[in-house]
Amino acid sequence: MARMVALVKGRVQGVGYRAFAQQKALELGLSGYAENLPDGRVEVVAEGPREVLELFLHHLRQGPRLARVEGVEVSWGEETGLKGFHTY
Repeated sequence: MARMVALVKGRVQGVGYRAFAQQKALELGLSGYAENLPDGRVEVVAEGPREVLELFLHHLRQGPRLARVEGVEVSWGEETGLKGFHTY
């Protein structure tokens, strides 16, 4: 089990990106959250099996139809026991 923190930049606020991330995470059985940051990026934190997180990351790099993802900065760590997947 692992923890992934992804900082997503581009046109990712106001286009349904957090809801998209939540839907994909729940489909994949991941826990975590997605949150808008003041600088226009979205922070996505997810926990689960590393190989499932890699698949989730692929989806995050695509984003929903109205988004334009310009880059994703990713860091990895150990899970902390998050439950459910929330948006803020």
